[in-house]
Amino acid sequence: MPVFAYDAIDANGQKISREVNASSKDDAIKQIRAQGLRPTKVQVKAAKPAPAAGGAKKKKGLILFDRVKQAQIVTFTSQLSTLQDAGLPIVRSVKILEGQQRPGKFKDQLAAVSDDVEQGSTFSEALAKFPKSFDKLYVSMVKAGEAGGVLDVILNRLAGFMEKSQKLKKKVKGAMIYPAAVITVAVVILIFIMIYVVPSFEAMFKDLGQKLPAPTQILLSTSQTLRGYWYLIPGIPFIFWMLMKSVTRSEKGKLALDRLKLKLPVFGVIIKKSSVSRFCRTLGTLISSGVPILEALKIVKDAIGNLVISNAIEEVHGSIREGDTIAGPLRASGIFDELLVNMIDVGEETGELDKMLIKIADNYETDVDVAVEGMSSLLEPMLIVGMGGVVGFIVIALFLPLIEIIKNIK
Repeated sequence: MPVFAYDAIDANGQKISREVNASSKDDAIKQIRAQGLRPTKVQVKAAKPAPAAGGAKKKKGLILFDRVKQAQIVTFTSQLSTLQDAGLPIVRSVKILEGQQRPGKFKDQLAAVSDDVEQGSTFSEALAKFPKSFDKLYVSMVKAGEAGGVLDVILNRLAGFMEKSQKLKKKVKGAMIYPAAVITVAVVILIFIMIYVVPSFEAMFKDLGQKLPAPTQILLSTSQTLRGYWYLIPGIPFIFWMLMKSVTRSEKGKLALDRLKLKLPVFGVIIKKSSVSRFCRTLGTLISSGVPILEALKIVKDAIGNLVISNAIEEVHGSIREGDTIAGPLRASGIFDELLVNMIDVGEETGELDKMLIKIADNYETDVDVAVEGMSSLLEPMLIVGMGGVVGFIVIALFLPLIEIIKNIK
């Protein structure tokens, strides 16, 4: 009979390493659990590393550009919640969902997760090995669900949270597509006019031999610059991207940029409201799932994506650790409006902070929807006026010399 070496955690939380005779790995795990121990690693003695290590090696050989999409995580979480609610073991549930995935990175990750859980690791520990797919928020909620024996409920709640977050991101990104497309097409058309159309007028103006008006001189100088350095135009977005990267590399630069984002007209309101909504929904979901408030705030701080708001949350974390309330530091930060702070204050007093945070998040998401629609309605006429102004300047600049010629002829 094979001998299995194992590591396990006893009732006192101490790690122990022993051996057991068993006919199979499953039999060994049953024997270990029968002793009141929680196995963390089980493998045949003097054998090569267990399948988990193989899974890790397989993960390294994945295609570099095979990125796990957020939609895949949402679908997996929702389906896993249903399977857990039906009473299926977690290993079998993960294997069923793994079989439904297309060959790729996510399928390999689920295979490694099921192998780890089969060897005695908890589901949250197995997920934590893939932080790019399952972030701290995800792992912490799963861990809380395992501790409370309500993993199916937590997974369902987590799927709902992720769906709402994804929906909000899509709305904000969708609102940016139209103006970005219009501006791109407009820039391409203007560059074409400046490089190919304006030079024909320039040759005609030279033949006339008269002094050109200031707008015409500006237009011709711009056209000459674009013709002389046209090869630099494709590099402008890259230079801008590199500049942004260098600014955000330091904490001061990132803080200044994030502060600027919040002060932008129209866009700043949307960024601020969406960030506050994410803060409230994430914190409310974590608290309602049983995650301790200090740990929840730490997770939320890393998940917000705006350093100004993250620093405000850091102040809240320090305040609670010293026995203070959440509302006070939020009010002092100046980022969160008075209505939000008062609602959180009421939630703390009534002991229903999680429900109040979810309600605030719903209200802010509604505000974001209204702001996005308003921005879309406002940007369209602004783009039309802007394009009309540029085209009008070009037309006036080109025709001013012709008007002067007509006057001279008369």
